[in-house]
Amino acid sequence: MKTLLLLGLLFAFLGVLAWPGTRSISQTTDVVLVGAGDIADGFGFDLSGAFATTALLDANPTAYVFAVGDHTYGRATDADFMRAYDPTWGRAKARTIPVIGHHDYDSLNAAGYFNYFGPVAGNPTQGWYSTDLGALHIVALNSICPNVGCGSGGAQDAFLRADLAAHMQQPCTLALFHEPLFTSSSEITPNTDIRPLFQDLHDFHADLIVNGHAHNYERFAPQDANGALDLANGIIEIVAGTGGDSHFPFTATLAPNSLVRNADTFGVLKV
Repeated sequence: MKTLLLLGLLFAFLGVLAWPGTRSISQTTDVVLVGAGDIADGFGFDLSGAFATTALLDANPTAYVFAVGDHTYGRATDADFMRAYDPTWGRAKARTIPVIGHHDYDSLNAAGYFNYFGPVAGNPTQGWYSTDLGALHIVALNSICPNVGCGSGGAQDAFLRADLAAHMQQPCTLALFHEPLFTSSSEITPNTDIRPLFQDLHDFHADLIVNGHAHNYERFAPQDANGALDLANGIIEIVAGTGGDSHFPFTATLAPNSLVRNADTFGVLKV
């Protein structure tokens, strides 16, 4: 089994770290994030991939960790989180930015996910929130649209537009959500229901979107919500579903603007 650091995009920021519902930390060094999605076998049968990527988190002990959904498979119960996620990526729980995925809803109302992460994960009826790490603004969204709604004028759309408008002074904006709008994976289809939220992010000039859901790595050129190449104002989308569960192959016909792909390696994205 191979592991590697999939991409290094280091943004240097100074200031105060505001963590949702927990603490504020004076930050005097560069802010670094590492993460991925689609992480641990909830039944505990094979955690080798999750332990391999955990080693990459351990190798970056001062970095914040983002987990873009599907933290544990099985039934995503409290027991599954404790059996599979806690001994692996849970070692970095205190520095983790969690993002809800569709398998996190395998337990009723994603109870295992919200019980494990607590208030940091946002309102359990919503699953979205934002936080600042120095000059980096992070929005964690809920892309499981049948559960919470992603349409224009809905609650999540209203939250996102208001949040982005209130943080326009932030030099960089990173959006994290599980299901991608764009993917070349053969095992899933793009989540077109998320397009209104992608449009919001484009309207407010967000810089980067990171997703999971597809168990592979794919990076796209800057594009708009309709998939048109937009080098001036587009958003880079990266799919990093490489946290340790399994691998999905790519289709023979790639999605437009797909630049880089890997379908056989577990790893984490470094931002």
